[in-house]
Amino acid sequence: MPSNSALESTIDQVLERNSSEFSQSLKNSLEDAQKTLSEALPMLEEEYDKIISDGKKEADKIEKQIVGSADLEARNKALLIVQESAEKVLEKAKEKIANMERNSEYSNLITKLLTEATSALNTSDVIVYTNSKDKDVVQSAVSNMSGAELSSDLIDCMGGVKVTSKDGSMSYDNTIDARIELLKPLIRKDIAAQFNLGN
Repeated sequence: MPSNSALESTIDQVLERNSSEFSQSLKNSLEDAQKTLSEALPMLEEEYDKIISDGKKEADKIEKQIVGSADLEARNKALLIVQESAEKVLEKAKEKIANMERNSEYSNLITKLLTEATSALNTSDVIVYTNSKDKDVVQSAVSNMSGAELSSDLIDCMGGVKVTSKDGSMSYDNTIDARIELLKPLIRKDIAAQFNLGN
């Protein structure tokens, strides 16, 4: 029996010592884990913030691409509408001009167009071309200019004159059609400016 008691006492001592060592080892492990965790926490928070920041940047970039693409598409559609509208306005204007009365005001316009053309060519020795509607008005204007003669050949235009030097080396298109073509870009630009579309 006494040997039993000695054995139990020895076992109790071993268990107590091992339990104390095990407990201390657990405590040390827990402290190490807490220390590692507290050291890693700022790094984890920094990594988390970086991921969130990168995500926001990527989202902003995608949003800008979408908005930019939508803006560009809307601008292109608006410019197309402006161009179509300008064409419609010009077509109506052409129709009115083609059908306008050849009165004294129109005669003054023809004289002005003829004078501009001869000034541009720097000679009054010219052959003047026009359409069938303007033939009489142009003939009247040409008869007041020395060196100018009206061609019997007619040209296809709404009105106005086309002038060539008699030697054929120079020509100047001062038809209403040519003048409208010159004005088209300016008309489009003005309409676009009205809608803040720019060019």
